[in-house]
Amino acid sequence: MGRCDPWRQVPTCRAWKWPRTSVCVDCSSHHAVLSLEPSHQARAPGPCCLPCFWLTRFWWHLHRLFVVRGRPTEVFPVLFKEWKVTRLTFEIDTEPYSRQRDSEVVRLAAEHGIQVIQKVSNTLYDTDRVIAENNGKVPLTYVRLQTLLAALGPPKRPMPAPALENLKDCRTPCKDNHNAEYGIPTLEELGQDPEQAGPRLYPGGESEALCRLDLHMNRTAWVCNFQKPQTEPNSLNPSTTVLSPYIKFGCLSVRTFWWRLAEIYQGRKHSNPPVSLHGQLLWREFFYTAGAGIPNFSKMEGNPVCVQVDWDNNPEHLRAWSELFPWQGRTGYPFIDAIMTQLRTEGWIHHLARHAVACFLTRGDLWISWEQGQKVFEELLLDADWSLNAGNWQWLSASAFFHQFFRIYSPIAFGKKTDKGGEYIKKYLPFLRKFPAAYIYEPWKAPRSVQEQAGCVIGRDYPKPIVAHEVVSKRNVERMKAAYAQRSASTTAQLEGGGGKKGAKRKTHAGPSMAELLTKKPKT
Repeated sequence: MGRCDPWRQVPTCRAWKWPRTSVCVDCSSHHAVLSLEPSHQARAPGPCCLPCFWLTRFWWHLHRLFVVRGRPTEVFPVLFKEWKVTRLTFEIDTEPYSRQRDSEVVRLAAEHGIQVIQKVSNTLYDTDRVIAENNGKVPLTYVRLQTLLAALGPPKRPMPAPALENLKDCRTPCKDNHNAEYGIPTLEELGQDPEQAGPRLYPGGESEALCRLDLHMNRTAWVCNFQKPQTEPNSLNPSTTVLSPYIKFGCLSVRTFWWRLAEIYQGRKHSNPPVSLHGQLLWREFFYTAGAGIPNFSKMEGNPVCVQVDWDNNPEHLRAWSELFPWQGRTGYPFIDAIMTQLRTEGWIHHLARHAVACFLTRGDLWISWEQGQKVFEELLLDADWSLNAGNWQWLSASAFFHQFFRIYSPIAFGKKTDKGGEYIKKYLPFLRKFPAAYIYEPWKAPRSVQEQAGCVIGRDYPKPIVAHEVVSKRNVERMKAAYAQRSASTTAQLEGGGGKKGAKRKTHAGPSMAELLTKKPKT
């Protein structure tokens, strides 16, 4: 950093966003505040327990964080004058709201003669550069993205963490009433009741993220053999890394993760994208690139790659899928209800569990718009990320990227593949724990005597299925056929820059090898 005289790190907040900059650090909802104040960690409510930055690396006793309340366009001009700001640095954010916000901030900074420095660090690559390499078109297949990235070379390595030596000439003026004016908001101030705290499964911060990364990277054989589709959606303990919330909130650099994996892969036989851990980071890159370049990416209407579907409007079914009361899940399908219970109480579910509930809500059973599911996931997931959330909901509803709409997840058979005894269901729906394994996925089929012995009578203590899967799934396939018949055949061809087989399954893609990505010189 060198000599910089006074400097301040300021996350500016609005009702549901924390803009991500070094004068702004971006996080969804109010989860981020928990990283800023250590005392909040032990009493984080429910899934709202994942923070964005842990400030130990900035030596709290030397440098303070300033939490400024208000709209950036309103408070920044005041701070520019009051603090005599000469330079503003922040991370590029490709979300539409963020782009609009940042352009306004840049304009205001220019009016005040302030130097602005923007850096790409939330993604492995500059998404605008990737699109430019594809002749200005968004790559719509994983293989096409791999081809483009192979031409660009490996991602940049992360910068080393700042040392005390880097900051010796920096100082942060701090008043005695700092906490009163710029202090961390309390949980109560954010509308959270500490007494309603859920399990503290994912304590936040950079130190925690790096500790968890080390834990997984020490499992060399597991890392090298990792294949995402082979992990279990209903294991009692996560079968994946669960590092996604830490990446989402900036606790863990995606580039740090990438290069730690590269070091482990070096000289060893290992799995490859799209199923490997490197492959998962490239999926993130894929959806970030799509979100950066496709208009109205989080909506069906006005989205040029999205199939236009006449979804049903059924608030009762939506509530049954998303809400827990009066039962813990109300669809009547224990596997679906157990997943949604885990989501609402813990803030995280396995990616295949997300597949199951997303398919059930949309094209599989309830025929409700993926936009409704997107809203629920944005509210409840700790790792909810605008681009990934929108992209995956379009994929799973067969609205974009994936077009094999006849492939439907069964709310009964799918969970049995990895948990025949229903232990996952028993954990999250304990009132069903006494049902025999033969009925745990279909308790409505149990004889009345078995239901009474289990202490749960279907229709009284737990609902009957709100739809008949074997009936509605067949009907919905026909409805999707009709939607596809009306779809413009030219849309994808206009946006796609070539390469990749449309509608192919994720696991069939090979693309450039990881050795090619790692050894090729970066393109400048």
